[in-house]
Amino acid sequence: MNELITFIPYSQLLIVFIPVVLVNLILQSWCLKWKNSLYAIGRMIIQLIIIGYFLSYIFSSNNSLFIILILISMVFISSWIALGTVSKDRLRLLKFAFIAIIAGGGLTLLLVTQFVLQLDPWYMPRYMIPIAGMIFASSMNGISLAAERLKAELERHINYEKARAIALKASLIPITNSLFAVGLVSLPGMMTGQILSGISPHIAVRYQIMVMCMIFSAVGLSTFLFLIMNKPKQN
Repeated sequence: MNELITFIPYSQLLIVFIPVVLVNLILQSWCLKWKNSLYAIGRMIIQLIIIGYFLSYIFSSNNSLFIILILISMVFISSWIALGTVSKDRLRLLKFAFIAIIAGGGLTLLLVTQFVLQLDPWYMPRYMIPIAGMIFASSMNGISLAAERLKAELERHINYEKARAIALKASLIPITNSLFAVGLVSLPGMMTGQILSGISPHIAVRYQIMVMCMIFSAVGLSTFLFLIMNKPKQN
């Protein structure tokens, strides 16, 4: 297992955009919001290129306050993005999403980094930032699905208790499907990356178990907290 990971020149990287263009052409032909997808792809490229230049600096940081600031920024940004499906009440719900992600995701991050990985120092950026990113992004997606589903169910005049249960179940569908499929249908990102970099599959499996459990927990806890805080006022 000492093979070097394949270097991808930009000229070859462009090939992967061929199916991206095809999907956008399909969206356009079906009169769907293809410009939004195009914007998302463009934004993703710019964000990753920029962060690529900053990660070396972040990973070499010995300032715990700097890492905490980055983590808080990640929580705030993910909270704002999560509420894109409920733009009408976005500002009112922002505090709920922030608290839910920092509590549900933060608890999961604490257990993984301090008790499973036992980072030394506790804020070791090379581990803390990528793991926090996975956790907060998963919480963000869960809250986004739950917020949209809760809104839809309440508009159908479903009572709050039943609506929040439906919303929580909907938020867990993607990660639950991933739990069923992992190892049989897919080799997830972290495991694939580790194997490609030459790490033993036996070690990669342990990391992937950790990742799948932490994502499930982060989604479930954050969404639960968001839903119980988002109880509509009685008329």
